[in-house]
Amino acid sequence: MTTAVTLAELRHDARAFLRFKRAMGHPYRRGEYDLGRFLDFVATHWSKQNDIPLDDAIRRWCGRISGRKAVTLANEFGVVRQFCLYRRRRDPVGFVPDHAFAPVKVSTFIPYIFSHDEIHRILAAASSHHGRFIWASMLRTLILVLYCTGLRLGEAVRLRMADIDSNRGTLTIRNSKRRTRMVPFRADLAAELNRYIADRQQLLGHREDPGLLFLRRDGSPLTITSASVAIRTLLRKLGIKPPSGRVGARPYEFRHAFAVHRLTAWAEEHEDIHAKLPWLSAYLGHQNVIGTEVYLKATPQLLQLASSRFEQHLHQSRQPR
Repeated sequence: MTTAVTLAELRHDARAFLRFKRAMGHPYRRGEYDLGRFLDFVATHWSKQNDIPLDDAIRRWCGRISGRKAVTLANEFGVVRQFCLYRRRRDPVGFVPDHAFAPVKVSTFIPYIFSHDEIHRILAAASSHHGRFIWASMLRTLILVLYCTGLRLGEAVRLRMADIDSNRGTLTIRNSKRRTRMVPFRADLAAELNRYIADRQQLLGHREDPGLLFLRRDGSPLTITSASVAIRTLLRKLGIKPPSGRVGARPYEFRHAFAVHRLTAWAEEHEDIHAKLPWLSAYLGHQNVIGTEVYLKATPQLLQLASSRFEQHLHQSRQPR
């Protein structure tokens, strides 16, 4: 296995790798940024060496900052590993790092899960909201869509009128993570959407319709930033989020609450949760079930249900026959 390379080789191969990625239809802007930072790191530490130990360079690159989030490290390492796999096409004995190179393997992040009572409080506050640009009907409906479907905030904000089929009860989520998916929803959310659409039409009056579902009070399309600020302000007003700082509940927590509440309901109905995970994963638009498994440890209630189920199973297995 060849581990010694030159900086000129790496830079030449990096340009070819980026051309290849874009020829496959990937913008790969973040990947280009991470790969560029890796090459800068190599140039800084091995500028006076003709032969650079690629294995050592990647190991030191991964461990250069302690205490980083697992997802950040995994994303950076993934780009470098893909680059090495690409180089192996030209050099069959070219070095490719093992997954164990990344020192952090498990994310310790535990999402904040809204209780059902908190969801009711949030909806009540949204229903009476009076803002300069954010109006009550829109804010309430946005939160309902986030909680009832588990959409990402950006996916909800980008919804167009043409994406909603209230009769069939489906949302079309277009080009999210380079994929399009259909998200079904229940009749009660359809009724809420129809009420909001009527309010939306009244708001627009004779103005031109921009086509997006969620509009601000002046008729302009809602942005992700303004939606995020409005929700965070609401959470702070209710005391669910601290008055300042980036800690505490976020708008993304509605997606987490949807997933955990769905899993908890399945557990209470004695469903096989692990058999259901692929369904939930597809519904949420995860690329694989690994991204969905984090929700299994996100709530004490779900863990307690699993513990009680296991204890009951042990008790039954010990009964004399």
